[in-house]
Amino acid sequence: MKFFRKIRQKLLTESKFNKYFMYAIGEIVLVVIGILIALQINNWNQVRKDDQILKDYLGKIKVHTLEDLRILDTLTKYRTQIATQCKKARVRILDKTEDEDLFLFMSCGVAFADFYFKPNTGGYEALKNSVYFGKINNTSLDSLLTNYHSIIEDIAENEKSYNEYVVNQETYLSTQFDTSLILASAFLPQDSLKIRATPQSEYYQVFEEYTASAPYRNVISLAAFQLDAMVLQYGQLKNVGHGIIKEIDVLDDK
Repeated sequence: MKFFRKIRQKLLTESKFNKYFMYAIGEIVLVVIGILIALQINNWNQVRKDDQILKDYLGKIKVHTLEDLRILDTLTKYRTQIATQCKKARVRILDKTEDEDLFLFMSCGVAFADFYFKPNTGGYEALKNSVYFGKINNTSLDSLLTNYHSIIEDIAENEKSYNEYVVNQETYLSTQFDTSLILASAFLPQDSLKIRATPQSEYYQVFEEYTASAPYRNVISLAAFQLDAMVLQYGQLKNVGHGIIKEIDVLDDK
């Protein structure tokens, strides 16, 4: 700077070498301090930038977790309703009174639907594969996320086991029964069926034989207890999911 240059020139002109030397050291110290301050400011800016990027990752995880929770609520309601129906049917089977409530057994046919919980793990996978994952390593959020995705794997195994068994039973049933009347009764409007040549009694007869078969009742028996296990896992995942959202909100407020 012009001001400091004049001071140096004056000291050299007056041959004040000791003062010039001390001045030079002071000037160097000032430069070093300036560099350190600049580096510190740069570090602060980088930390702020990194924190914002991490918050963006966590924001995506929060959105995806909220989506998962809504899906879990729907699946929980569905699985609970089917489990309740199948439990009633199982009691009828054990009491040998299934002939008294054919409609109950017909309604249990929805236990054959192969539903899967499909979580959105994109946000978590993106964070895990980034350099910013270390910023939450060994934190409460890290533990919750690990637990969350561990439960997801358990749910996937349970659903796969159930759905594959159901598909196998349904495949076998399709080789033993002509399901055209069953499908017509299940999906066509009743008014449409009434004008067909097939009498209503024939639909009921086919349903009675179909629901009395071992594969059909095997699915009822399995659904009566395994769907409860799924609902329990859904509840565990929802609890952890709420914990994740809470932790992200705390970090977002900092």
